Amino acid sequence: MNFWRAIVLAALAATAPRLFAGEIPPDARRSGYSFMSPGTRAMQDDDSSNPGMLFVLDGEALWTKKAGSANKACADCHGDARSSMKGVAARYPAFDKALARPVTLDQRINLCRANHQQAAPLPYESRDILALSAFVAHQSRGVAITAGDDPQLNSFVEQGRRLFMQREGQLNLACTNCHDDNFDKRLAGSPITQAQPTGYPIYRLEWQTLGSLERRLRSCMTGVRAQAYEYGAPELVALELYLMSRARGMLMETPAVRP
Repeated sequence: MNFWRAIVLAALAATAPRLFAGEIPPDARRSGYSFMSPGTRAMQDDDSSNPGMLFVLDGEALWTKKAGSANKACADCHGDARSSMKGVAARYPAFDKALARPVTLDQRINLCRANHQQAAPLPYESRDILALSAFVAHQSRGVAITAGDDPQLNSFVEQGRRLFMQREGQLNLACTNCHDDNFDKRLAGSPITQAQPTGYPIYRLEWQTLGSLERRLRSCMTGVRAQAYEYGAPELVALELYLMSRARGMLMETPAVRP
């Protein structure tokens, strides 16, 4: 039997009985920070060493930079982000009444650009959208996550939960198989965490840059050899919403540092 096929079959056999295992109880939920090495924790803890802070600084500059045909800056509407944005990222994805669906923080930034600055949207994973998102989310560092508590989001949270529990790809694995059933173990030398999204956008040493939760989800999909959803797809937004609601009560850490 092909060696890699044997490995995959063994993994499936080990995880199959636990596909419908219960979710992690709230009092047992842990940030990815708790799984990190002392060196990685130290890098996150020290703002002068945390490479994600370079994006936060760029975002601070963009916050006051006028853009679009309206020639307006974020600060023109929202003022000092230290007060106006405190707690905001902890509520996202949030329900948008005009669209009748949840939007992520990145999407909200682009909606503001279109509706109030008359500016073109910033591309997904571009430095500017990551910088602005990191700057806004950084204002909520230490604030408890409240995402998903809006009743209008219930069906979208459930959609995200179903996607989290759904097997996919050639490896026929679901998110839950790793992050509910096998956290605290290791995969290819890296710790398997509970997938609590407390620090996004995060700086991954593997990427050597900052990245969104959508990028991380797409990486996992590619890892199980599934077709990844496009950035901004409703499925990715639902997954992000579910993960954030699952982390409700945990504290924001943006920008977190991970391997």
